[in-house]
Amino acid sequence: MAKEKKDALEKTAKKDTDKNLEKSSKKEKTDKKSEKKSSGIGKWFKDLKIEFHNVTWPTRQTVMINSSIVLGTIIIASIFVGLLDAGLLELIKFLLGLAGNQ
Repeated sequence: MAKEKKDALEKTAKKDTDKNLEKSSKKEKTDKKSEKKSSGIGKWFKDLKIEFHNVTWPTRQTVMINSSIVLGTIIIASIFVGLLDAGLLELIKFLLGLAGNQ
């Protein structure tokens, strides 16, 4: 009697396993079909839309502060390069002026 119960349990377990395998294979086929439909440019735009929702966009105040820092740095750097250029130009004029007088 115990052997019969054991055999019956094994049969039901095997049936359940077979059903699960069938379901998973059907699911894989459906997944493959949906992959084919959303491949290429359409998939790229869909992924792009998802990524845009995941982006943490800066606030208006943060953008203004960062922009002013960049603008200030550019102004300071251009003044420095301009003064360096003018100074080197005067140095070259001075050196050529000395060489020309002798």
